[in-house]
This record gives sequence, C-alpha cells and structure tokens, in this order.
Amino acid sequence: MRMRPEPPSGDAFTLHKGRMHEAEGRGRRTFALFQALRHLGPLVWILPSHAPEMPMLRGLPRGVGERLHLLRPAGEADLLWCVEEALRTVPVSLVVAEPEKPLSLTAGRRLQLAAEAGGTTGLILIRQDAGCNATETRWACEPLASTGADSTLHHWILTKNKKGTFGSWMVNWNGASAAFHMVSETRERYEPAEPPR
Repeated sequence: MRMRPEPPSGDAFTLHKGRMHEAEGRGRRTFALFQALRHLGPLVWILPSHAPEMPMLRGLPRGVGERLHLLRPAGEADLLWCVEEALRTVPVSLVVAEPEKPLSLTAGRRLQLAAEAGGTTGLILIRQDAGCNATETRWACEPLASTGADSTLHHWILTKNKKGTFGSWMVNWNGASAAFHMVSETRERYEPAEPPR
C-alpha cells in the first residue's frame, strides 16, 4: 500500500482526508488553490464542460499545474460520477468540484463514502447557501481590499464543522506558496505593556 503525504496539520485550515468539505463565496476558488498547495499528491478539478471560467495552468501557483488533472463532464450526473470515482482513486490527494446544483443529501453521502474509501480530501465549491448536510466543514471565503502589492487579504469563516469549533480569520496570502500570515482584526492587536516608570 502506498502512503501519501498528508496536508500540514495543527492549524485551522487543514481539511481532513477521507472527508468532504465545502467552500462558498467569491474567494472559494482561491481557498481551493490554497488547499491544492497543501495537498502534495495528484489533484483533480472537476467543473461543467460549459463553465465560462477554468483554471489557467500557467497562472497557478508553482507545483500545482504539474499535478492538476482537469475534468469537464457534459452534465451534472456525469460530474457527480467523476467526483465519486476521483475520490475513490487512492493516489489522488485532493478533488475539487464545482457542481451547478446543490447536492442532495443522498449525493452528499455517496461522495462522503467515496472519500472515506479512497482516503481522499474532497472540496466542493458551492454557490451561496447551497450546502449539503453531509459535508464535514463549510467555509465562507471572501477577498478583501489590501494595501500590499505582493499579497491578497482574505476573510475565511468556518461556518460549519461537525468535529470542532467555528472561527473567522483574516489571512494575508500571496498565492505562491502554502505560507500565510494571520492578520489581526482592527483594534484587536495586543499592545506591549507600558514600561515601568
């Protein structure tokens, strides 16, 4: 049996393998690229054949394009079949899918079982409020205006978590590596103590 490298652990942004996760909001694709950098094996991205936008290989962070397999099935049933089969494939580390319709509970459970069988992490990019109860986590992802020229500010909120707590983070990420910086909320910085007089 081949062992796959696991995503970095010990931080809030680790998506557990063998589980299905969701991301919504205008920054959902950025969140998916961030996760692609953290999953070191083969990557599968599945979106409808008529989708107007798709990942451009040369524009992806270093190391992602070489591992990415882009699938564009013709219909929603074929898309779900592709997701299920990719999740069951042992060497795949991350499957990202962009279905057009919300997943039914039955479809969500089938994908969860496939992720468990393959030990693969699944990430479904959904439209606002189109989540499925079968997923383990759901993230709301929005880009924010940033003054830095070399990075982008993001607001990622964990709105659903079956096995832990919720949270809200401001993240400064440059898109080139899996490294990121946490940004303090306004007026929540810890100021140094006043020196004794």
